[in-house]
Amino acid sequence: MNILLVNDDGIAAPGIAALYSALCDFAAVHVIAPDGERSAVSHGITLDKPISVRKYLRDGLFEGIAVSGSPADCVKLALNELLDRRPDLVLSGINLGCNSGLNVIYSGTVGGAAEAVFNGIPGIAISLTTYQDPNWEPAQAFARKLVQRIAERGIPAGVLLNVNVPNVRESAEIAGIRITEQGMAQWQEAFYKRTDPKGRTYYWMSGSKKETPGNETIDDTAIKNNYISVTPLQFNLTAYAEMKKIQMLELEY
Repeated sequence: MNILLVNDDGIAAPGIAALYSALCDFAAVHVIAPDGERSAVSHGITLDKPISVRKYLRDGLFEGIAVSGSPADCVKLALNELLDRRPDLVLSGINLGCNSGLNVIYSGTVGGAAEAVFNGIPGIAISLTTYQDPNWEPAQAFARKLVQRIAERGIPAGVLLNVNVPNVRESAEIAGIRITEQGMAQWQEAFYKRTDPKGRTYYWMSGSKKETPGNETIDDTAIKNNYISVTPLQFNLTAYAEMKKIQMLELEY
C-alpha cells in the first residue's frame, strides 16, 4: 500500500513517529505534516499567506516534509504537488488526546483525514485518549491490523473512520472494539484572565469534558470502559428528516 501520514500535533510529535513505526515494514509510508502544533483547527485551510515546506529528518526513522499550514493543507499539497503517486489510504494521528463527541467538529486530526475522504481516498483519524504518560503500543497494534483489513476489504466511499484508543498500561487491558456512534459530549470551557507586561488583557482557554450518560454504542462510553471506539463519520450535513418542517415555514422573498 501507498500510505500518507498527517497529524495536527506537528511532524515532531511522538504520535506520528509511533504510527510510522507500526506501518513502515509493509507499506510505502509518506509523512507530510504541519511544522508545529495545529490542534483544533478543524478543516481550516490557508488562503491569506504562502505555505512553505521543508524536509524533516526524524532521528533516522523517517524523512518527511514539514508544512507551515494546517492538516488539510498538508493533504491538499500532498495530493496535488508533493507525492508522485496518489495514496491508497491517509491516516491522521496518532493524536495525543481524545477526539470524540463534539470534539470531532474542532479536530485538526479529523480534518486531515476528512480531506482525504473529500478526494475519494479512504481516511482514518486515530487518537490516544490521554495527554500524559501515553502508551502507544495498543494504538500502534490496532492501526496495523486496521490498515491490513482495509487493504483486504476496503471501506465505504465517503466514510471516515474516527478511532479512539484508550490509554492503558498494558495491551491486555483493552476490552475489545466497539463500532460506535458519535456522542454529543461537550467541553465546559473556562477562561483564565491575565495581564501582560504592557497592561493588556488576555485569556487562556481551558476546560473539561462534560460527562454525559450513554450506552455502549456511544464513543465516550465505549472509551471509558476500555474499548477501542471506531466511529464511521460522513460529511453531508443536510438534516433530511427536517426538510419538510422547514418547507412548512413557506419562506418567501
